[in-house]
Amino acid sequence: MADPDFREPVSSEESGEEDTNSDIEGFDSLDEEEYDSGEWSPPPSPQAKRSRIKTRSTESPQPLHWKTDGDPDTAPPDSTFQPARPPGPQLDPSSTHTPLDLFKLFFTGETIQTLCRNTDKQAAKNIARGKKYKWTDLTLKEFYKYLGLVFYMSMVRLTSIADYWRQNHVFSLPLPSQIMSRDRFQTISWNLHISDPDKDARNDRKKGTPKYDPLFRVKPLLDVIKTASKVCYHPHRNLAVHERMVASRANVKPTECAKAKPSKFGFKLFVLADCRQGYTVDFNIYTGRAEIPHGHALSYDVVMSLVRQKYLGKGYHVYLDSFYTCPKLFRALQANSFLACGPYRERTKDCPKTSENALTEESERGSMRWIREDQMLFLKWMDTKPVSMCSTIHAANLGNSVQRRDKNKDGRWTSVSVACPTPVSEYNTHMGAIDTSDQLIQYYTGQQKTMRWYRKLFFHFLDVATTNSYILHKELCERQGTTKPLTHKAFMEELTAGLLDIPLDSTPAPRRSGHVPVAVADLSKMGSSKSKATIGRKLCAMCKRSNQRKDTPWKCNDCDVPLCMRLERNCFAMWHGIGEGGLECVHEITVTL
Repeated sequence: MADPDFREPVSSEESGEEDTNSDIEGFDSLDEEEYDSGEWSPPPSPQAKRSRIKTRSTESPQPLHWKTDGDPDTAPPDSTFQPARPPGPQLDPSSTHTPLDLFKLFFTGETIQTLCRNTDKQAAKNIARGKKYKWTDLTLKEFYKYLGLVFYMSMVRLTSIADYWRQNHVFSLPLPSQIMSRDRFQTISWNLHISDPDKDARNDRKKGTPKYDPLFRVKPLLDVIKTASKVCYHPHRNLAVHERMVASRANVKPTECAKAKPSKFGFKLFVLADCRQGYTVDFNIYTGRAEIPHGHALSYDVVMSLVRQKYLGKGYHVYLDSFYTCPKLFRALQANSFLACGPYRERTKDCPKTSENALTEESERGSMRWIREDQMLFLKWMDTKPVSMCSTIHAANLGNSVQRRDKNKDGRWTSVSVACPTPVSEYNTHMGAIDTSDQLIQYYTGQQKTMRWYRKLFFHFLDVATTNSYILHKELCERQGTTKPLTHKAFMEELTAGLLDIPLDSTPAPRRSGHVPVAVADLSKMGSSKSKATIGRKLCAMCKRSNQRKDTPWKCNDCDVPLCMRLERNCFAMWHGIGEGGLECVHEITVTL
C-alpha cells in the first residue's frame, strides 16, 4: 500500500553505502601489495578500543529531558502550500447544479447501466436455480426510481419494507405504491449485483491463491466512487486519516471486529477526509494484513497509500489518530513536504522514554512537558489523564486554553479555564470535522437489511455519494455568495424527488382501491344473453360462513372472492367492513350490468 512517489530517509547501512567513520578496518579488506609494503598497521589493542569508546561517549550529546511550558519553543518552518489544483469543488461555479446533478457525478448513467445489466444477469441466474418470482429487465429510469425509494425510506423510517406498501391503514403511505410495486422493489433488492456474475465464479475458483480478489464483487462501483470523489473535489490544506466501520455480521474475509467502535462488527475502511467540511476524498477497504505490502507497519502503509503527493500536491497538514502516529511515518511525510500531527501511544517506537522532569500522576491539570528533536515535537499534557502528542507543525504552547468543569471546595461544579497546548487544541478542531462527516452519513443512511455482504457496501457507497454531493452543494453556494445552501434534510428531499421524477411540492393522489364488484364469468365470451345470469355463479364466501348456500355472479376484483349483493343481504359490504372504516365507502361503489 506504500506509494512509490514517497521517499523515505534511509541510513547508510540500509542503503549499502560504505561507512567512512568505521573504527576498525579488517585485514581481509587489504590487498597484498599494501600489506607487503609495510603501510598496514596492526589493529589497536583492547585497551585502546576501550579508551576510544570512552572518549566517544564523553562527546555524545546530553540526554533528553522534558521541558516545561515556561521554556520557549519555536514552531518549525512551515512548508509552502502548493496544491495540485485549486482547493474546493472542481465544477463551474457559474452553472446551476441541482442535488440530482451532483449525485449523478458519482452514479452516472453508464454506472447505472452496468448495475442494471449485472442485476439482470443475477436475476436470470436465480430464476434458473428455481426462484419463483417474475422478472423484467431493469431500465435506467426504473433503477433511479429504486434509488429514490431507498432515500425515501431513509427519511421516513418504518420497521419493515412491507410497511411502506401497507394499505387501508391509518399509517399507510400513498407514495411508494405509486412509484413501484412492493414485489418489484423487493425482487430488485434480492438480485442487486455490482459485478458480472459470470466473472464472480472465475474469481471464486482462485480462492487460496494470490490472484484471488476478496473485493471483486464490489470493485466496479468501488473504483467509480473513489475516482469521482477525487475528480470532483480537491481538498483544502488540512486533511485527516481515520477509520470508519460499516456495520455487518457477514462471515466473510473483509469483516473485522473493532471493540472501541460503536459498530463493533463490519467492514473497516481507512478514510482520507478534508477537515474543513468532512468530504471523503479517498478510502480503502481493509481485507487483512496479508494484503498489505511487507516491510512496514500497517499504519505506515495505510497513510502512504492515501496521502499521495502526485495527486494532492505539497504543503498539506495531515492529522492522525494514535493508531498511525509514529516518528518513522512523520519523517517520511516530512521528506515529501507533508507535515503531521497526532496523539501517540507510550509504547510507540522511537518516542522519548526519559523520565527526567516528566509528568506524574500528581501533576496539576493543565501542566505540560515537551521535547523537540529537530522539527519533531513530543508533548505531554495533563487533562483528566495524560495526553501524549507528536507534531511537525506546531510550537509547544501559544497560550491557548480550554473550558473544563471542576468541583470546588463546596462540592459545586464550576467552569474553569485550563491551559491547553497548541497541538492538542488544533488536533481537536480539525478531527472534529471528521466526526461531523460520519454524522452526516448516519443521519439519512440508506442501509437496509440484506443477506449479501456486498450489498451492505453498495448502500454505503450511496451514503458516501449523497454526503459528498451535499458538501459540494454547500461549497458551491459559499463560492457564489448569492444563494443560501440547503439544509441537509432539504437537500435529501430534493434529491429524492428528482430521482423519483416527481415535483417536490406535489401531493400524492389517494390510491383508489381495486376492491370493486365484477362479474365472476367473462361476459365477453358468453354466446347467448339468456345464460349470462346463471353461468359462472359461485358460492358466496360470506354466506358460507353463516352456513347458508347462496350462489352469486359477483366477486371482488382484488380479493378474487365471490360475494353476493342483494337488497336483503349485501355480503360484499360486510366482507370489506364498509361503513366501519373499511376499504370503500358504500356510495362510491357503482355496479354496471
